[in-house]
Amino acid sequence: MKPLLLLDVDGVLNPTGRPTPDFRRYRCTIDSHVYTVHLNPRHGPRLMELALRTGTELAWATTWEQNANEWISPRLGLPPLPVVPLGPDLGSEHGEMFKTRYVADYVGGRRFVWFDDQVYKEDEEYLRAYQGLDDFLLVHVPPARGLTSEHLAQAREWLTLTGFSQGS
Repeated sequence: MKPLLLLDVDGVLNPTGRPTPDFRRYRCTIDSHVYTVHLNPRHGPRLMELALRTGTELAWATTWEQNANEWISPRLGLPPLPVVPLGPDLGSEHGEMFKTRYVADYVGGRRFVWFDDQVYKEDEEYLRAYQGLDDFLLVHVPPARGLTSEHLAQAREWLTLTGFSQGS
């Protein structure tokens, strides 16, 4: 099975800081709530290229869940992606964020790279102790700036070193 590239939205593709001019502003309505998001249309092609070159599959790991396919994917030029199903926030066992246990259940024995603004040492420790997981890379994305070329290069390098690159 292909390794996964897991994507968060807020803080990763939608930075919390002042967006640079290459971001576009959108208003999204979900369940009568209106959200303003800033998205860089170049992220979609860059993520698709990374997935193609490394033989990985893109998937959403975001509280947007299926709404990411409706509101985010089309604005980035991404196809509908699989979604990590998130349940309620059941609290933390060792300081990990609530999404971490759902990601662990979803990835199973697949290698993965996870781009998120809330992954820290506690999340890595939780995942390393989780039975049945393959190797992974957590890429902490500073939320004010969002996803950068450096984060993508970090993922590509790790995937290449772990034997999953389809080309360079």
